[in-house]
Amino acid sequence: MPAKCEMYETHRISRVNGDRFNSCQVIYSQFGLAIHQNDHQARRRFVEWAQNEIDVVPDFHKRILFSDEAHFWLNGYVNKQNCRIWSEANPQVYVETPLHPEKLTVWCALWAGGIIGPYFFKNDEGHNVTVNGDRYRAMITNFFIPELDNRDVQEL
Repeated sequence: MPAKCEMYETHRISRVNGDRFNSCQVIYSQFGLAIHQNDHQARRRFVEWAQNEIDVVPDFHKRILFSDEAHFWLNGYVNKQNCRIWSEANPQVYVETPLHPEKLTVWCALWAGGIIGPYFFKNDEGHNVTVNGDRYRAMITNFFIPELDNRDVQEL
């Protein structure tokens, strides 16, 4: 069912943007993301909370921190799982890649105080590793919090 919802939304968005296609070939994300009825209420609650914080806390915007991680394949492969191809015909593009190419996962944070990172996920021997809950928690505990403590957070 989410695919139909996404296809409807994709066609609706293409019409709103002025893109008119008789038929669309869309490559969907493997996650099957969709907007649900309760999401609207949760977003509204978040906006109300944020507006209140902006009114009450001076320089609230300076306290917001954005973080993300990215995977870099060491063989030059580019992961296009979140790319969308819009075409009137199926492009039939195939890219052969090794089953498990070596990759490096990098984490970084951005905020009013600057950039924290990058942090490279590696094991004790210096080999690249996949990220799991324990490794992410270790990064937060052993890297991020000490880095944040080294910053003059009170000035923000």
